Amino acid sequence: MPTASPATQIRRVVFVDGVRTPFGRARKDGLYAHTRADDLSVKTIRELLRRHPSLDPARIDEVAIAATTQQGDQGLTLGRTVGVLAGLPRTVPGYAIDRMCAGAMTAVTNTAATIGVGAADVVLAGGVEHMGHHPMGFDADPNPRFMSEQLVAADALNMGVTAENLHDRFPALTRERADAYGAASQAKFAAALAAGKIDPDLVPVALRDPENGWGLATADEPPRPGTTVEAIGTLPTPFRPGGRVTAGTAAPLTDGAASCLLAAEDTAAELGLPTRMRLVSFAYAGVEPEIMGIGPVPATERALSRAGLTIDDIGLFEINEAFAVQVLAFLDAFGIADDDPRVNPYGGAIAVGHPLASSGVRLMTQLARHFEEHPEVRYGLTTMCVGLGQGGTVIWENPHHPDYENGSAL
Repeated sequence: MPTASPATQIRRVVFVDGVRTPFGRARKDGLYAHTRADDLSVKTIRELLRRHPSLDPARIDEVAIAATTQQGDQGLTLGRTVGVLAGLPRTVPGYAIDRMCAGAMTAVTNTAATIGVGAADVVLAGGVEHMGHHPMGFDADPNPRFMSEQLVAADALNMGVTAENLHDRFPALTRERADAYGAASQAKFAAALAAGKIDPDLVPVALRDPENGWGLATADEPPRPGTTVEAIGTLPTPFRPGGRVTAGTAAPLTDGAASCLLAAEDTAAELGLPTRMRLVSFAYAGVEPEIMGIGPVPATERALSRAGLTIDDIGLFEINEAFAVQVLAFLDAFGIADDDPRVNPYGGAIAVGHPLASSGVRLMTQLARHFEEHPEVRYGLTTMCVGLGQGGTVIWENPHHPDYENGSAL
């Protein structure tokens, strides 16, 4: 039987490091109202290079940057333009990605697969979303066939309405549970911030305001510490009269960027780069657009099957909190309690925000930090729902676990 050539051998891929900007509220007086989206991404790339001086920038084989609305300061092939703006050698190529909320996650899995087949050794992957400059769906022109041929329901393009649809589809997903989850997310994030567990992943961003002059963004703007279930219970339901989704149980509109450094495991060792996680498997799945929040469930089932694992093998979960009901649907599907301490230990997007295409790397960076705190946990996952009816999941292995060397990975 012929011996496999190097090009067909699957290489192990490791997550070296990840950083993000502080997240700002997407409004005219928000943190980044006068800051360009591409400049936010540039800050994250430069910070990764600063943190890892042993990496010669010329060794970077690819830059993949995602954005959901690719126009204006989020257009012009972000991976390439951000790489040039960040000072990478002109020999380093780059490209842009769009999978809506899972943009950065897809940037990671695409480039990781490139490493896995031997076409790259070191890559940068991330995402940015300036929802203040580019509201979701702004200037989009959906094909009229979606409605005329009833390919999707009329409300499938409104993410808040799809969250209400989840409440309808699964009666156990009550507003009371969602309100409790929303308050808990705020409390967990506040506790993590007070314990110094958030700031190490942030890169400060210089700000220029025409009226107020120069400033420096060093902390997230969206969190509302002290939020209570009682307060959330009084909030209106903007997506439906008498509905169940409120501002307290949904991620706020947010501006921000996140990027990470990935490498082949042997290349990381050669260059003296740390290994914070190792990629085990990943999967994406499509679901009915009308209930897009259920997407993480089939995506996770696929990722687990490909890894030869079960949900019981997963010791830590980072789930993007687009809406509380979407997380609760995932937990119910796998028999996990609403307050399980393995789930989003630092809180989630309901508190810190969800700058669409960047959130996947935020989840990964936080999971890497959890792994450092919990060497007893071998596997964790990052998962998220995706607009228009999709879900994405990535399973990771903890290098601090005693059985790590015997693990298998992509």
